[in-house]
Amino acid sequence: MSTGISYVYAVSRAGTLSDVTSGAVPGLDGGGLRTVSADGLEALVSSVPERAFGSEGMKAQMEDLKRLEEIARGHHAVVEAAYGATTVLPLRLATVYLSDERVAAMLHERHVEFAELLSWLEGHVELGVKVYADPHRPAEAQPPKAPAPAAPVSPGRAYLQQRRAQRRNQQDAYRAAGELAAEVPGRVADVARARVAHRPQQGELASSPGENIANDAYLVPAARVGEFRRTLDTLAGDMPGVRIEITGPWAPYSFATPPAVAQGGSP
Repeated sequence: MSTGISYVYAVSRAGTLSDVTSGAVPGLDGGGLRTVSADGLEALVSSVPERAFGSEGMKAQMEDLKRLEEIARGHHAVVEAAYGATTVLPLRLATVYLSDERVAAMLHERHVEFAELLSWLEGHVELGVKVYADPHRPAEAQPPKAPAPAAPVSPGRAYLQQRRAQRRNQQDAYRAAGELAAEVPGRVADVARARVAHRPQQGELASSPGENIANDAYLVPAARVGEFRRTLDTLAGDMPGVRIEITGPWAPYSFATPPAVAQGGSP
């Protein structure tokens, strides 16, 4: 018998998530995981306090970055456990219903859409591709120049020369990063089934050096992940000031909501 309201992590086909509810992975705040079934589907659910996860409570939690990170990590851990067991549709963070009966009704109402999406995602994983412009890299990457003929240069003139060189390096890095970001989709078009362009990461979300120019997600057949990586691994190798980062494989968060956010394919 559940208490509180029902927090939903992911949806899959009926009978595929029993191993995830064994207790190895807890739900949010330590709540036990269970499944709710309807129309050949099942949702992975745990109970959470209504006061904390109702509309007002959730709004307050979203404004607390530390607490939001805890919720996101807990949600992600459950989805990853489910993803390790079967094909899943990860639901958005903080998807809650008043009861398990409401969850079952949601599965009933959307069972055609969910079944089509699960078939579309079967055998595929999500990979992230981020392109960075890092203007500090050119000076490190370039080979040492031959000594210039000795010529008297005042400290002020030397400073201006240095600033001009820095600006040129910065402009070159951003231009090259933009060109690389535009080239990536074509390079992997034969491997990826779909692409979603996310907003480049900034501020606290951008933990890597340089500026994030492109932040895309690709839906890739699991059997072709190595081919996808090899296609892009050396793409930025000869571009000073440009870096490409490939992450994953992940559960297909970016492709679980059709069809508005999906590009380059159809469920």
